[in-house]
Amino acid sequence: MPEPGPSPLQSSLPAAAARFGAHVFADAPASGIEAAGALSTVPAQVPAGVPVDAPVPLPPAGPGHVPVSEDAPAAAVRQASPALERILRGPSGLGTASLHLAARAEEPPPAPAPEVPVPGRPIPGLYHHPIQEPDPARVEEVSRRIKDWAVDEVDLYPDDWEGEFDGFSVGRYMVACHPDAPTVEHLMLATRLMVAENAVDDCYCEDHGGSPIGLGGRLLMAHTALDPLHTTKEYQPEWAQSLHSDAPRRAYRSAMEYFLRMASPSQADRFRHDMARLHMGYLAEAAWAQTDHVPEVWEYLAMRQFNNFRPCPTITDSVGGYELPADLHAPAAMQRVIALAGNATTIVNDLYSYTKEQASPGRHLNLPVVIAEREDMSEREAYLKAIEVHNDLMHEFEAEAAALAAACPVPSVLRFLRGVAVWVDGNHHWHQTNTYRYSLPDFW
Repeated sequence: MPEPGPSPLQSSLPAAAARFGAHVFADAPASGIEAAGALSTVPAQVPAGVPVDAPVPLPPAGPGHVPVSEDAPAAAVRQASPALERILRGPSGLGTASLHLAARAEEPPPAPAPEVPVPGRPIPGLYHHPIQEPDPARVEEVSRRIKDWAVDEVDLYPDDWEGEFDGFSVGRYMVACHPDAPTVEHLMLATRLMVAENAVDDCYCEDHGGSPIGLGGRLLMAHTALDPLHTTKEYQPEWAQSLHSDAPRRAYRSAMEYFLRMASPSQADRFRHDMARLHMGYLAEAAWAQTDHVPEVWEYLAMRQFNNFRPCPTITDSVGGYELPADLHAPAAMQRVIALAGNATTIVNDLYSYTKEQASPGRHLNLPVVIAEREDMSEREAYLKAIEVHNDLMHEFEAEAAALAAACPVPSVLRFLRGVAVWVDGNHHWHQTNTYRYSLPDFW
């Protein structure tokens, strides 16, 4: 997929900052990308009147510059550039102009979108950024397509699971998290993978027959649907047949086949790597369940860095129809931003699913439960401290993203960071508003 900008590939972020900081901004008007506001130029909503599956163009450019030193610490960047921080964190309120395409010179600015009441209430004290309701036409189309795929292509669930599948509202989830996807088919890349990942979690680990016993073998076989087996001709057919043997493997195989049609080899390999991380996190949690071990808080957070949402924001460029080059995705600064985003959004899941998990049989490890036991706190005190942990992760994510954007203002880097930030906001919005699955504890 082409990089959305004129800058050639770079081997390191510091080098990119030093060699491209000036001329990327100088060339921005010609390239159709605003320099200082590049992250806000990616549309967060499909304008009215645009066909559901139509490509979404980038808006026209304007001049700008963010005069921040490449070696400035993240905290200093947050203070020195509040506009950059605001752009990076994505939408900051219902009806905000950052949710719309920038107006073309010959067109009047769009009228503010009406505020639409949303179900659910946010967790009091939780640091987050409200967003607009996702585009309803896209939600409807993605929801229709994903159900057709689940039922007709991969035979994902029996009839009595249909209500739970519908209640998951995955179409609404993915449209909220990827508002810059140029077509519905790009959105479907993320949607199929999300549904497949949840099938593995439910059927192998959790509610629908999952067990920690033998989990490693099941996960390994499922992972070969993403990262194919290369073996002899004698044994290849048996492996290929095994990919159809249960719903999780069927879903992984099909979702990955679709992904490979539109993603680059580098993007596919990146995704496989993050899925291996996810599966390793599943195994750590399963090992603790088998020994009835409650980890220390820092150990739990380490496990959650692997058993988390990271595979989802890491493909934000694939879903957006462009590519962040491998040498800009791999450096430690970018990996830290992605890891912090994954960690913060996963603690959001711990907090919103707390009541549901507490009502389920057995002990479910989540951050409030671990804090309560390891730090000798009441349930309420532990829950409120878990909110603080989330907020600290979010602030660190935004500070590191702002610092990276200032140090490496390459268009694809800016767009990717913006995409990850919007994914974080969309993930919170889905958790807050999915009252079918979640309700808040009575701690306030």
